[in-house]
Amino acid sequence: MLVQIPDVLTQEEVSHFRKELDSTNWVDGRVTAGYQSARVKENMQLPETSPVAIALGRRIIQALEQNPLFISAALPAKIFPPLFNRYDGGHSFGNHVDNSIRRIPATGESIRTDLSVTLFLSSPEEYDGGELIIEDTYGGHSVKLPAGHMVLYPSTSLHRVLPVTRGSRVSSFFWLQSMVRHDAHRSLLLNLDVAVQKIGRDLEGHSSIVELTAIYHNLLREWAEV
Repeated sequence: MLVQIPDVLTQEEVSHFRKELDSTNWVDGRVTAGYQSARVKENMQLPETSPVAIALGRRIIQALEQNPLFISAALPAKIFPPLFNRYDGGHSFGNHVDNSIRRIPATGESIRTDLSVTLFLSSPEEYDGGELIIEDTYGGHSVKLPAGHMVLYPSTSLHRVLPVTRGSRVSSFFWLQSMVRHDAHRSLLLNLDVAVQKIGRDLEGHSSIVELTAIYHNLLREWAEV
């Protein structure tokens, strides 16, 4: 399941993020790559201990906690603190799958990476190339979203970032552990949740709303790990 989430950050927030990011120091992005990923990864990244990264990451988490679509799609249990990367001219990230387990350095806690997240902080007009390509059973999906928009996709997916040939592609990326482990189950729950909300808008007070809501929560009760 690939879900695009618009307007996670406002344009004013994006401008603030970019100002902060442009004034800090970047390091080689391979610092967070596993052995195989490091062989195909070429970009820049903020250190996980960077005060700028920590402060901006907290703002992203706050925004997501208020985003109904994100909550419905991700059903988050644990969120890895957001990281930040930059692809300049020629930078790319070849085909890879994200590590299955990530350890949060600040707490020592480990999370299972069920979902991967990219929050775009550069507008598409600022750079050429840099598309995020996500592979699934239906082929490759090219993602290049407006600044402030986010894409959420299974961490099991093979994915890559195409070379940036002009400008800079700046984004935040991170992972999360969902209360519902299996992507197919999350997809069914999201579709059911969206349908229930639509019926609520179109047929306010209809008896089916309560019945379908009960089905949703009983499925969540069956599949959730808390």
